[in-house]
Amino acid sequence: MSRPLPPRTAKSDPFYFTRYLSTRDRRLLSWLAEHYLLSTRQVAKALFPSGRSARLRLTRLHRLEVLDRFVDTESAESSVYLYALGPKGFTINRDAYHDPDNPAAKPPRSSRERGNRIVGSKKLQHLLGVNDFFCDLLAHTRTNPQARLHRWWSEQHATDAYGAAGIQPDGHGIWTVGDTTVGFFLEHDRNTEPLGTVLRKLRGYERVTDFGPTYPLLLWVPSRGRERNLMDALAGVDTAMPVATGVHGTDPAGPVWTLASDPGRPRYLHELPSDHGPYAATNPNRFIHPDDSQAA
Repeated sequence: MSRPLPPRTAKSDPFYFTRYLSTRDRRLLSWLAEHYLLSTRQVAKALFPSGRSARLRLTRLHRLEVLDRFVDTESAESSVYLYALGPKGFTINRDAYHDPDNPAAKPPRSSRERGNRIVGSKKLQHLLGVNDFFCDLLAHTRTNPQARLHRWWSEQHATDAYGAAGIQPDGHGIWTVGDTTVGFFLEHDRNTEPLGTVLRKLRGYERVTDFGPTYPLLLWVPSRGRERNLMDALAGVDTAMPVATGVHGTDPAGPVWTLASDPGRPRYLHELPSDHGPYAATNPNRFIHPDDSQAA
């Protein structure tokens, strides 16, 4: 007479924790695999109905060792947590990007080693700024059923796809409102580069238009003064792709974009001119891959 098999437990099954992961949890883990880290506030506005529900779930995932967390030492608030993949989250996202400062570095041996690279990254605040832009778009989709963020690519992902043209965008997205779909490249400006350096980046984006889409380049700047200086520098500059400026702290989905070629009125993101390239004429959905969907 055979004995019944013992029940599966957390000790006997290293992947037992996966039964506790929701679709929303897995979406969050996929973001952390590509974008390295997100703050509590960013997770809350992108995925949860309230900050409290986000904190409760993040604490649960941290206790399950799905997430690691650390305090943002540059935040004015002393208890702002930043989240990255934990040991168990790392086991189911082995293809995660592993070094924000050196993409060519050897893959880490553990989530802790990966976490050390993130915490010590000189780009940490820049990463948070870029991710905040996209989390604001995701937050917009939660209150506007006509809006959808089809694609959210990190700097490393976008560079892998378009780097041959000589560009290294901080992010790339595809955004839809109603029947209008706009692709874009993002340059998250922190006023750390001379205007001449920013303008020289335009050449690479023009090369993209030679073989691919003609997407607007979004220059997301920290102040109105920086925006005015950029607009003055762009005056009379003829570019193959649209160039638009917007200011940190505003809703990137809203009427906050000023086209360098036509600065008469602010435009919504979905109103910016966009051409999906030679494949779109015969394959209207070619620019959207099923895995791109990031809707909250």
